[in-house]
Amino acid sequence: MTASVSAGALAGCAPAPSTPADGAPAVATFRVAGQEDYAIELNTDQLVEHAIELMNGGEDGRIPNGLIVRDGDEGVNAPWSWHIDPDSLEFVDMTTEVCDGLPSYVEDGTLTSDRFCPWLTEVVSIEPLG
Repeated sequence: MTASVSAGALAGCAPAPSTPADGAPAVATFRVAGQEDYAIELNTDQLVEHAIELMNGGEDGRIPNGLIVRDGDEGVNAPWSWHIDPDSLEFVDMTTEVCDGLPSYVEDGTLTSDRFCPWLTEVVSIEPLG
């Protein structure tokens, strides 16, 4: 079963998200605290499948946690000037407060941690990379 079929089956009447098949990378967009969005490249099938589970109501490992790359290259995370290193991304159940916050806190330097782990996130879309 491909990722897009799995998502459609789990989503019920909602349109199935456009997700990559055969191991192609994807981009997940997360909404933080119902206020701001940011995007992360998902570079493994496992990460894509987990993001689909979260988008369809899953609760396990709901916090994206990854290393912030602050080099002015937003990668897939436009319009922000930073991105999450896709090789560092993990989904976890708990983190320390030091990496929690809004994407704008990373942008303006309020969040000084080298990792970003916003606690109140929801996956709002998953699209093929490219």
